[in-house]
Amino acid sequence: MADSTNNDVKKLPFERAIEELESIVKRLEEGKVPLEESVAIYERGETLKRRCEELLAQAEARVSKLVLDASGKPTGTQPLDVD
Repeated sequence: MADSTNNDVKKLPFERAIEELESIVKRLEEGKVPLEESVAIYERGETLKRRCEELLAQAEARVSKLVLDASGKPTGTQPLDVD
């Protein structure tokens, strides 16, 4: 079942994955979930977290800034420096 769960998560867009992760965190914080279910949803939460991190890394890799020459014309791109 873990493999089918992982395959399911791999197909989720970022917004859906983060929404489900937030729901899991809320349920766990409330403390009203039985222990066995808590462990299962915690594991799914970890899988969702990894999916969100993966999607964010992909988005970050695609973000770049234009490099301009002395006259202001674009000459290429370079990674966006977010510092």
